[in-house]
Amino acid sequence: MDISIKAPAKINLTLDVLHKRADGYHELEMVMTTIDLADRIDLTETTGGIQLESTSGFVPFDERNLAYQAAVMVKERLGIKKGVHILIHKHIPVAAGLAGGSSDAAATLIGLNRLWNLGLSREELAKWGLELGSDVPFCVLGGTAIARGRGENLTPVPPPPPCWVILAKPSHGVSTAEVFGALKLDQVSHRPNLKGMIQALESKDFDAVCGHLDNVLEDVTIPAYPKVARLKERMAAFGAQGVLMSGSGPTVFGLINRESVAKRVVNGLRGFCRHVYAVRILGGTEGIQLE
Repeated sequence: MDISIKAPAKINLTLDVLHKRADGYHELEMVMTTIDLADRIDLTETTGGIQLESTSGFVPFDERNLAYQAAVMVKERLGIKKGVHILIHKHIPVAAGLAGGSSDAAATLIGLNRLWNLGLSREELAKWGLELGSDVPFCVLGGTAIARGRGENLTPVPPPPPCWVILAKPSHGVSTAEVFGALKLDQVSHRPNLKGMIQALESKDFDAVCGHLDNVLEDVTIPAYPKVARLKERMAAFGAQGVLMSGSGPTVFGLINRESVAKRVVNGLRGFCRHVYAVRILGGTEGIQLE
């Protein structure tokens, strides 16, 4: 039997880093939502072992890949002797702050749960996913949520109003570990207004959502990669109503509620940045879906 799974990217509407935890991780408080830019994962049962392929040459094909790690976890924990071939149709940029690798891992967990009739709930899979990466639990559950802790303590909230999301990624990637390593906690301003963002989402106030976008990791990434700031400036100048860097970057997104403006922003950015995408907010209960 073959299984195909759609694995959507995420963006951060807010991201704050509160403090360093005793376990060495950072305590986070953020609002994340899914968008309609997705990889597709094809799973095929085999007689043994794990084989991984991808349409992207930037994806590792071994234990460095989170989807590969997810398959190893399922096989080892449940003593499964069957094998699986994983094919990742890559559409989400790599090392972009969009949780592409985490979403692939989440999709693999969900797909293997169906392929092998394991009977695990999404909540159980989310707990397993935390061992693979901080964004994996959110990717398993999807939608729009406040994420606290390392990202595993999830509280669903209303999705943003329907709108266009324009994504622009510079040619370089960014290491999340390096960004957090360079973060000076005594200098973090804790600007994000979580209460204001939640009120904006609850009232479906698009302008207020745009006004409350904030990400403290910009203070680390932008000085190291000035093109992120230039992308933000150009996106706003072309008409995006709310502009922010997602995650640790370097992808910048703009929220736009008029298609004509979305087209203008895309056209304006294409001469400046190779990787430009125009997608829609998902944000509701739509997370990883079996096809």
